Amino acid sequence: MSKAVLSLSGVSKSYNLGAANEIRVLRGINLSLHAGETVALVAPSGAGKSTLLHIAGLLDSADQGDVTLAENVMNNQGEQARTLARRRELGFIYQFHHLLPEFSAAENIALPQLANGVSRTKAKMRALELLNDVGIKDRADHRPAQLSGGEQQRVAFCRALANQPRVLLADEPTGNLDPATSDKVFDTLLDLVRKSGMAALIATHNMALAQRMDRQVRLDVGKLVDVSQEDVVPGP
Repeated sequence: MSKAVLSLSGVSKSYNLGAANEIRVLRGINLSLHAGETVALVAPSGAGKSTLLHIAGLLDSADQGDVTLAENVMNNQGEQARTLARRRELGFIYQFHHLLPEFSAAENIALPQLANGVSRTKAKMRALELLNDVGIKDRADHRPAQLSGGEQQRVAFCRALANQPRVLLADEPTGNLDPATSDKVFDTLLDLVRKSGMAALIATHNMALAQRMDRQVRLDVGKLVDVSQEDVVPGP
């Protein structure tokens, strides 16, 4: 198998809520993602999946352990280097689309490209290409308020993929949609990911969706369990 594009090794995280009240959220997490692989992260609310995604996405730091992205250990990198890595290597999708209401669908997708130094012409071309891939190119000039919930989330997918990241991190990406729309939008997401060849870590409560991915892992009292094998992934 090829080298992992993102790996977590011995990652632990605790929160102190007072002198005698420490909550250990992650306990020695080991996880590797490879190009073209989709991995479901299954966990109930409060189990720490968002914390894990934030650490993997360089939005938070672990207390212990290493986060390696594209063969670069990111632990001791400064904030500027971490920001550049997020822009160039990572795409993020959340339960709520977080589109900017004053901009059109195409403009929302172009903005992260412009921040990465892409020309306006190329950014617009990429935005229209992605919107065509998800079947809503005809909505390119519409603002978020003029789009359905499913359309808004498709635009959010396109925005996350705009800079052609190596890794996609998604936190309940269809959790705010009705079941029928969720299935259709999730099909679109998997199709985009597999066409691009990126790695994807997708948190979900929905085991039916999780089982459509290549691999499933579950957070269980701060450790990762391989759902297919029910073996605890080793960690201290």
